[in-house]
Amino acid sequence: MEFLNKTVGEVLHECAVAFPDNLAVKYTDRDYVRTWKEFDEETTLVAKGLLAAGVRKGEKVAMWATNIPEWLITLFATAKMGAILVTVNTNYKIFELEYLLKQSDTKMLVTMQGFKDSDYVAIINELIPEIRNSSDGVVKDEKLPFLERIVFAGENTPDGMMNFEKLKEMGKAYSDKLFTENSNSLTPDEVINMQYTSGTTGFPKGVMLTHYNIVNNGKTIGDGMRFTENDKLCITVPFFHCFGMVLAIMACITHKTSMVPIEYFRPLSVLSALDSEKCTAVHGVPTMFIAMLEHPEFSKFDLSHMRTGIMAGSPCPIKVMQEVVDKMHMKDITIVFGQTEASPGCTMTTVDDSIEQRVNTVGRAFPGVETKIIDPETGEELGPHKPGEFCARGYNIMKGYYKMPEATAQAIDADGWLHTGDLCTVDEQGYYKVVGRIKDMIIRGGENIYPKEIEEFLYTHEGISDVQVIGVPSKQYGEEVMACVILKDGYNLTEEEIKDYVRSHMARHKTPKYVRIMDAFPVTASGKIQKFKLREQAIELLKLQEDAAIETA
Repeated sequence: MEFLNKTVGEVLHECAVAFPDNLAVKYTDRDYVRTWKEFDEETTLVAKGLLAAGVRKGEKVAMWATNIPEWLITLFATAKMGAILVTVNTNYKIFELEYLLKQSDTKMLVTMQGFKDSDYVAIINELIPEIRNSSDGVVKDEKLPFLERIVFAGENTPDGMMNFEKLKEMGKAYSDKLFTENSNSLTPDEVINMQYTSGTTGFPKGVMLTHYNIVNNGKTIGDGMRFTENDKLCITVPFFHCFGMVLAIMACITHKTSMVPIEYFRPLSVLSALDSEKCTAVHGVPTMFIAMLEHPEFSKFDLSHMRTGIMAGSPCPIKVMQEVVDKMHMKDITIVFGQTEASPGCTMTTVDDSIEQRVNTVGRAFPGVETKIIDPETGEELGPHKPGEFCARGYNIMKGYYKMPEATAQAIDADGWLHTGDLCTVDEQGYYKVVGRIKDMIIRGGENIYPKEIEEFLYTHEGISDVQVIGVPSKQYGEEVMACVILKDGYNLTEEEIKDYVRSHMARHKTPKYVRIMDAFPVTASGKIQKFKLREQAIELLKLQEDAAIETA
């Protein structure tokens, strides 16, 4: 593979030069449509506006919003003038926001009214009460010494904040000469993005990614799907997550592929956009595809033009993959595996892989990325089919965690290998399978049990829509297996029937001791299921606090 030694802004400008009148971005729920030329010009204007507002190269601009046009504009505007975009989880509340703004040294926060049960404006007013009396969003707060301005995207700008459109006005008045001088100083190996890990353990960490990291990861991913300027990707996953920003946006701009963003996932909105815009691709986590496939109006939509996309973010059930191929016409569906610290992709199935390889594995290593499986205890490299920790090394590995040298040293060893914490196996052809997380592995009476194996089996039951298998504390065995299950509409399976189904098909020690039938699983804003929360809930429900105390003693 030929690597691109270009900044994000340069890659976008190439799209505008090659196909100025082709569609770059189209929203289906609002009047926002841009060609590549128009989008390139608009993002340059906002980049100049950021410089006029006092933001400088290397300083942080945090973006706290759903997949609105301003998010996309801010991503490219910061890239063009060298600021570092800090992505903020859309589910954050006041404690998390304060931590992130402080830890990241954010200078400017761009936000919107709110999302779901988070009223962003109310949260900001509580965190920084003096904003109401501000002029043009200028703030000074001892708690947040770096924060200088708050910008609002949308109509009805709250008291004290500056409207996003004003950045464009400020940009018009900013010197082209100064902007060009600033642009010419940018290099591809500079940090351009800080993605905060979802913090499923401990405090979130700011993953520092460069232009080179994300541009080339996006290019590899687009290559794997055979993207061209004739493709159109419906982006349903959050921009703030690597899935949206790299697997979607970067894959598109490196292949001049049109983008159809959805503000936030709703199955009907996505199905409607796929049909009306004649999209050829869509990305999603397994639960999103399940929600579309099981929607009562699914059959009303024409998806015959669909071809490819990515299912990732959590282990992909084989049965769901097969239904996506058969019912959504996505014969070239792919899987990407990795983590934010790796920009994020490390392995991928491509359109050239057989359907068996695409439903049973997460593919082979990216070009330019070394991968290996090691024994997590000894560090020894393991041979084919032996489960161990997945490690990666190459151009895609992060610069480190922002202001966290110890955590960085724990994640990346002295030889440059990123230790992912994921349990995988590899076959003789180099195809990887994800077995689970090191911390997800259940050890019951000395037996290693991999949740994914039981999950895959339970997906074969016609009455089960979704399943997560976790380990819960046990005095006798150390851990016991628990299956958390969501049933399909119209099915009334009992806990015993589910246990019997496993018992009759799998080894006895893999049969769940506990089954919990649920309506929904706790998830992060990016759609990742939070197994640690399921475990916490189970300890509470089953009154296993004493057993848990023994386990952690």
